Amino acid sequence: MSATAEAVRAFRERLALPGLVDVHTHFMPERVLDKVWDYFDAVGPLTGVEWPITYRHEEEQRVALLREFGVRAFTAMLYPHKPAMAAWLNAWSADFAARTPDCLHTATFYPEEGASAYVGRAVDAGARIFKSHLQVGGYDPNDGLLDAVWGLLADAGVPTVIHCGSGPVPGKHTGPEPIARLLARHPRLPLVIAHMGMPEYTDFLDLADRYDQVRLDTTMAFTDFSEQFSGFPQEELGRLADLGDRILLGTDFPNIPYPYEHQLAALERLGLGVDWLRAVCHDNGARLFRLDG
Repeated sequence: MSATAEAVRAFRERLALPGLVDVHTHFMPERVLDKVWDYFDAVGPLTGVEWPITYRHEEEQRVALLREFGVRAFTAMLYPHKPAMAAWLNAWSADFAARTPDCLHTATFYPEEGASAYVGRAVDAGARIFKSHLQVGGYDPNDGLLDAVWGLLADAGVPTVIHCGSGPVPGKHTGPEPIARLLARHPRLPLVIAHMGMPEYTDFLDLADRYDQVRLDTTMAFTDFSEQFSGFPQEELGRLADLGDRILLGTDFPNIPYPYEHQLAALERLGLGVDWLRAVCHDNGARLFRLDG
């Protein structure tokens, strides 16, 4: 067993966890992932931060690593950057979920004609979580072409992990304001704010206070890497504790510049207690996706 697997096992044993539920891991077609990795390889010149990929392995090895870490459920976060791409990605992810039972069937969308039709087909086929990436996709979540999509997902109760914060670099449609407008129109929409909304943590916590179907994932938040340039405000730790039933473990595996266990250690050192950690790392996700019944 690797040192990382040993560290994760020790973490799980301290908390008496049956496993981890990680709502923010990336699996996608090989040629798409290669382009994502090329982007991170160039992040130094783009953002001034070096971003080495820790788990740059073949797909089979990456799945095996998550299982070795004791992750009982994970996702295939994938996303289009242009039209006429989402339906193809959804076909790939449906196949991946079928051959990878511990992966929650993941799907995505883009503001384009026919989006509600292929999202509906994905939901009918068993999609359990969607991914929206406003920064990479460069689109407004309030685009009229997505209105029927959001209505469908709200009615179906299927959550969307949405990268809407302005980190690591702002986009035209990132930040809390577009999401506030979206939720004002679809208040029952189950959204999972990726990266805790980094760096606009407080604004997204406000939205979670206002809308009980808004959750946040921990992806890269609180880690040494992120704290260098986008530290979580210490004065908000109390609110983080109060929202403990709506915080979900996310890691960004494999696209992280540190070992997997560092995300868990970063959560533990917040000092919010064993019950909070159990809920975040397992129980909240297990309840959301009905993993225990």
